[in-house]
Amino acid sequence: MTIAQPHRRSAGRQQSGPTALRIVLGGRLRRLREEAGLSRAEAGALIRGSESKISWLELGKVGFKPRDVGDLLDAYRVTGDLRETLLSLAAQANRPGWWHQYSDVLPQWFETYLGLEQDATRIREYEVQFVPGLLQTEDYARAVARLGHPAAGADEIERRVELRMRRQRLLTGPASPRLWAVVDEAALSRPVGGRAVMREQLRHLIDMCAMPGVILQVVPFESGGHAAAGGAFSILRFAESELPDVVYLEQLTSALYVDKPADVERYLAVMERLCLDAEPPSRTADVIAGILDRM
Repeated sequence: MTIAQPHRRSAGRQQSGPTALRIVLGGRLRRLREEAGLSRAEAGALIRGSESKISWLELGKVGFKPRDVGDLLDAYRVTGDLRETLLSLAAQANRPGWWHQYSDVLPQWFETYLGLEQDATRIREYEVQFVPGLLQTEDYARAVARLGHPAAGADEIERRVELRMRRQRLLTGPASPRLWAVVDEAALSRPVGGRAVMREQLRHLIDMCAMPGVILQVVPFESGGHAAAGGAFSILRFAESELPDVVYLEQLTSALYVDKPADVERYLAVMERLCLDAEPPSRTADVIAGILDRM
């Protein structure tokens, strides 16, 4: 993932998590290196590392060793309050996130998403196959975990469900993001886990429609084809002006994180089109109730 030009942001949460802090600090170190007239290879030599190590540090993809940050700041002639601020930022960026305790069931490529999700002030999602993870019931999440990991034992499945439920605390915290999810009717009509599990899930979605900060829309079958022909995606926006919007595209064994402005704008346009194709939010509870009656 690269750091693109910043977007304007409204006021958001007061304190960022380690993933966002690493990206912000990496971007600042990159600018300081460029102002000092040093190449990545030259900066890498100063910290007994390589050009690729500097690249990874500047992209915020790895943790920051205090010694490395101090040596780079020396090379960039950074002193005084700015130096202390950046060293403090490095220390904060090294704090483990809550999700690290689930590393036994959490692929590294998804750890990045969880870190970004924690710092997002707005999350927009389109789902075509499953109910969005932040809106899943425990039994539905268990059924999804079994589908995705058919060889996993009972303990591993429960760990995955526990992780999913822990993620959902985000929506009820003191600085919860605004979640705007657009779901294809197919995802709500497919009885994942059986009809009893799906009926419970649909009732939960009706309840979530009344939750502050949550907007849910359904793209009905009657709308025919729609703009999101490429499949599910998420768009995350952050309070920090140095963090661009990020589009998250999950694949079977990996994920893509897109933040180039032109690409993000295309996904934003698709999302806007989906919102127009979908039933309005005021109709969502009635639409889901109709699917529930047929379940």
